[in-house]
Amino acid sequence: QLQASGGGLVQTGGSLRLSCVASGRSLSNYDMAWFRQVPGKEREFVAAIVKGSTPTYYADSVKGRFTISRENGKNALYLQLSSLKPEDTAVYYCAAAALIRSVWFERRTERSAYSYWGQGTQVTVSS
Repeated sequence: QLQASGGGLVQTGGSLRLSCVASGRSLSNYDMAWFRQVPGKEREFVAAIVKGSTPTYYADSVKGRFTISRENGKNALYLQLSSLKPEDTAVYYCAAAALIRSVWFERRTERSAYSYWGQGTQVTVSS
């Protein structure tokens, strides 16, 4: 089970740090990602990270503003959100992939590549 937290209400230009912790499984065994979703739209890829922490991958819309990281010893995944914009408002989900690396690499931005999902945490950016 994955548990996401850290969302909230923040002004434009502000920052938040999202966390995702696991129970019942070791996150060190999984390549992982963050996605986000707004009502009426598809869940979209935000960032991904391999088991060993590097390399990382980002959607163009968040590159340079968001940072994905992990602490396998704490069984945790993080997403640092900076320079937030109103269009970043969404529910953010953490996800873990159970694919072999080569397959995950090709499909890392696809929702279907991930087998385990957190419940989501709301991020709201006010203008």
